[in-house]
Amino acid sequence: MQINAIYPGTFDPVTNGHLDLIARASRLYDKVVVAVAVNRGKTPLFSLDERVALAKAVTPEFSNVQVIGFDNLLVDCANQHGANVILRGLRAVSDFEYEFQLAGMNRRLAPQLETVFLTPAEQYEFISSSMIREIAQLGGDVSCFVPDIVHQRLIEKFS
Repeated sequence: MQINAIYPGTFDPVTNGHLDLIARASRLYDKVVVAVAVNRGKTPLFSLDERVALAKAVTPEFSNVQVIGFDNLLVDCANQHGANVILRGLRAVSDFEYEFQLAGMNRRLAPQLETVFLTPAEQYEFISSSMIREIAQLGGDVSCFVPDIVHQRLIEKFS
């Protein structure tokens, strides 16, 4: 049986923490779908098309990774792309309660999907996209937290 995972998020911007999880997931699963969410509850720095393009630009080395944008229920997107696992990242204990609730709701909506949690490598556990955006907006150097192409796009966005 082929085991495919979907890794959803806003990826605004894609961080080295995201890439760490993508790299490890690509070794664990036959196919990994990086699903970039519209997320109407937030005002993203980059458009959906820009976020999808950046995620594609930083993942070409992973032959079993596909990047898509989506604007529907995650469980529906997972089913459309043949995923049987929802992959979620946990950076800290504070993430757990929210992620646990999401996993329960997704299980209720689509019992055939399992949620698997991965923790990032130690050097990435404190990185969040919102922190990266704020540091970059205030002129700070985020080059060690994001891939080079993302760093360049942040500089362009805030210059």
